[in-house]
Amino acid sequence: MTDAELPGDDRLDHLDLVPLPGSERPERPGYRAHGALDPDAVVSATLVLRRRAELPESAFTTRLSRDELAERYGADPADVELVSTTLSALGLSVDEADAARRTVRVSGPARIVARVFGTDLARSAPADSGDEAGAPYRQRSGGLSIPRALGGVVSAVLGLDDRPQARAQFRIARPAAVSVSYTPPELGTVYDFPAGTDGSGQTIAIIELGGGYEQADLDTYFTGLGLPTPSVTAIGVDGGANQPGADPNGADGEVMLDIEVAGALAPGASLVVYFAPNTDAGFLDAVTTAAHASPTPAAISISWGQAEDQWTAQARTAFDEALQDAAALGATTTVAAGDDGSSDRVGDGAAHVDFPASSPHALACGGTRLEANGSTGAVSSETVWNNGSGGGATGGGVSAVFPLPSWQGGVGVPAGAGGADAGGSANGPGGRGVPDVSAVADPQTGYRVRVDGKDTVIGGTSAVAPLWAALVARLVQKTGKPLGLAQPALYDSVRAGQVAAGFRDITQGDNGAYTAAAGWDACTGLGVPDGARLLGAL
Repeated sequence: MTDAELPGDDRLDHLDLVPLPGSERPERPGYRAHGALDPDAVVSATLVLRRRAELPESAFTTRLSRDELAERYGADPADVELVSTTLSALGLSVDEADAARRTVRVSGPARIVARVFGTDLARSAPADSGDEAGAPYRQRSGGLSIPRALGGVVSAVLGLDDRPQARAQFRIARPAAVSVSYTPPELGTVYDFPAGTDGSGQTIAIIELGGGYEQADLDTYFTGLGLPTPSVTAIGVDGGANQPGADPNGADGEVMLDIEVAGALAPGASLVVYFAPNTDAGFLDAVTTAAHASPTPAAISISWGQAEDQWTAQARTAFDEALQDAAALGATTTVAAGDDGSSDRVGDGAAHVDFPASSPHALACGGTRLEANGSTGAVSSETVWNNGSGGGATGGGVSAVFPLPSWQGGVGVPAGAGGADAGGSANGPGGRGVPDVSAVADPQTGYRVRVDGKDTVIGGTSAVAPLWAALVARLVQKTGKPLGLAQPALYDSVRAGQVAAGFRDITQGDNGAYTAAAGWDACTGLGVPDGARLLGAL
């Protein structure tokens, strides 16, 4: 078949495009193009559509059913039809359309996809590799465009560039460096998780961007803890799947850590693990699939992230809106705040925070170093996790993108650090402060888990996200009410220097640019949980 005979090519020759705001993407540092894509290579993308109406703050307190969210704040079916018919006429396949999630998934030959979205697609590989080296990623740079008919209707086009969007926030301890380690149930004792609760009747969704788990490992691990193996279901998104790779140092470590921490601390809960490709589209699609699932999860645990400025503006906005949907439906999204201190692995000497932890609709989870008696729960010391250069430290700081939320306005978030993009200035309120909450993350005082047939100790704020997800599930079980956007209740008019109800304050240590202090700080947030008291406060 010649190009002239391809469906939609006549239309492509006269295609009228308009720029897509926020879609600009720089070249990937350390990588370079290794030639054009095969023009017949199939490329998929996720399009995010506008809401029917803006989601009001009241939705986070009144809660919405899935039908209510879809009918009031989902995509207009007419918009879905417009996008589908427009792109189909141009030669793309519409593989999935979901008005509630406001997404349309399309695919087609690279030559058509590139023309429809006004970009060039190339094979990408490390800059120091030869031209014959494998080029595992597809990259684009600059901005995107969309057909004029879709201007204002489509707010994001994700997945054309399939570079890894996030990294797992975990660290495996060197055996010689481990001073003490804990099973998750021991940490439930240390943090006084509410008695008489185990998460029964609740669902915890876990987002994974690679790796997998072996059922035999889970059975062995939970038997060793004297617990029944929890219900674990794997769901693939955008071609993702449970694919354990026999590499405990890779993504398997993240997957097993998340399941074993959440499952051991909320053994009565059902765990649903969503596996998706590590792209901006895969990450978003996994979260929207989890948030709109039935039943709505009590918590969504995310242990993956990347510095804010490593995301396109369109992707950050789409992801934040997905977390808004989750909160409106009643789900609390717990997110690792990062393992690289206040720099977040950005080498410009400035402070940065991790996303999606920096979204005001995520419960950002920082990390501590814990010295305690796991049997009795007695704590001898708990400080900010910071093992120095290369050793890992809790993420935390002030967003350069998201403005200061109202519920965080009085806790003493450093002024001005958010910059103009976050609605602040050098002399006024800056951005959203990170993290909100914490728990142990130092691998030297880490979590005893089992990965790919081996018992090991792992740390990182990756472990804190599932710990808090399990606590949320137990709190929801006891109160009978979803927490959704938990921060208004957790902060509850707390002022600078005050200890929030249900928390134990962490006042020693730093993560680089920020130092712990009384009350909220940009190292450990409000502190670590005192579960029984937190239940009483709620």
